[in-house]
Amino acid sequence: MLGVLLAVLASAMNAAASVLQRKADRDEPARMAFSIRMLWDLVRRPVWLAGIGAVVLGFGLQAVALAVSPVSVVQPLLISELPMTLVLASMVFRRSIAARDWWAVLAMAVGLAVFSYCLAPTGGHPLGAPLWAWIVGLAASLVLMGALTVAGRRTKGGRRAALLGLATGVGFGTTAVLVAAVGAAGVGAMLLTWQTYAVVVIGPTSFFLLQNTLQAGELVASQPGMTLSNPLVAMAWGFTVFGEHARGGGWLAGEILGAALIAAGTLILVRSPVLKPGS
Repeated sequence: MLGVLLAVLASAMNAAASVLQRKADRDEPARMAFSIRMLWDLVRRPVWLAGIGAVVLGFGLQAVALAVSPVSVVQPLLISELPMTLVLASMVFRRSIAARDWWAVLAMAVGLAVFSYCLAPTGGHPLGAPLWAWIVGLAASLVLMGALTVAGRRTKGGRRAALLGLATGVGFGTTAVLVAAVGAAGVGAMLLTWQTYAVVVIGPTSFFLLQNTLQAGELVASQPGMTLSNPLVAMAWGFTVFGEHARGGGWLAGEILGAALIAAGTLILVRSPVLKPGS
């Protein structure tokens, strides 16, 4: 229960960070993607720095949640960041939320509740996974992340934003499983755990990708992949590497229904005028 509460609070902080960073990106002239100049321009903006503070707080809450609950419990709940972002953006950008969007928020809330209840992951332990499984899992994640990034850089517009959004989601999902291992090791062994140093590399890389994703195109292109690939990657790790178990049988129908509601709500919300550039 504590892990669920912390995951929801982390989502709220991530939503605040998302709105603040979008505000900074909206007010900042377009810069060349994947450039240090882009980050230098942003870091001089107080609103962007406030967003970074929210990111740090959200990351801390997520880390504690991953330390007390399975990764397959925590990561899907972070999808609630999107409806929270909509509500916060409506207040910051002073835009009203349409009835259709409220129905989408409800669909996502019900979908998350149904999916999480039916899935009910149990067992598993990050530090119980053999080293070879970690190597194979990280290699697969990094290759996928790199391939999506390279493909994104070679195209433009909505396709670029979609590919970079997928790469960002893979990066954050991979960071989450590494953080889960660090949390399992405990504070005393944190500096002795190799996953800590992997987080220091993959975490900032994923954040850098996020900034480029926000600049690459509209939310309708980038957000679906970014929102859904994060928990999918983390759950794949949880079930194949960490040894977590989910309910099957008749519960599978509820899991599919919940996932469908989440996906449908996501596709509607990313088209909301509240979240469009210039709103």
